Amino acid sequence: MRYHNITKDDMLNGDGLRVVLWTAGCEHHCPNCQNPVTWDPDGGLPFDASAKQELFDELEKPYISGVTFSGGDPLLCSTRNELAELISEIRSKFPDKTIWLYTGYDWSAVKDLPLMKDVDVLVDGRFIEELKDVNLPWRGSSNQKVIDVKRSLAIGLPVLHCE
Repeated sequence: MRYHNITKDDMLNGDGLRVVLWTAGCEHHCPNCQNPVTWDPDGGLPFDASAKQELFDELEKPYISGVTFSGGDPLLCSTRNELAELISEIRSKFPDKTIWLYTGYDWSAVKDLPLMKDVDVLVDGRFIEELKDVNLPWRGSSNQKVIDVKRSLAIGLPVLHCE
């Protein structure tokens, strides 16, 4: 897995104060994407032991609410297994931190992935310029859903996290 940046003390990509891992690689290529630099799966830096430690050091801070995975697309097929291992480790080491994940895939396409059991909130769907709305919390266009994953898996339907 490769990444572009680890953002610290972020307030824009999920609730509370968060650390964000911006992964490399996206096959959606949404027109007017805010992060086209992250599309190349070979771009950025290797997510090595040092990067992992940097992420975990941030999660150790008591005022950090959790971690958000964005990109690129963290659910890029070629990196899903590595991401699943990382998310599982975070859930184990930091059980009180929330895990948010942004993806261009729709909920119906990813809800059965094993890693979803450890994700708290999923923001799904491609960014669509014609549906852009800067007043929506945590998403760029109105087609995207902010999904409470645990509740959604329990009842079998997407449940919006906020609205």
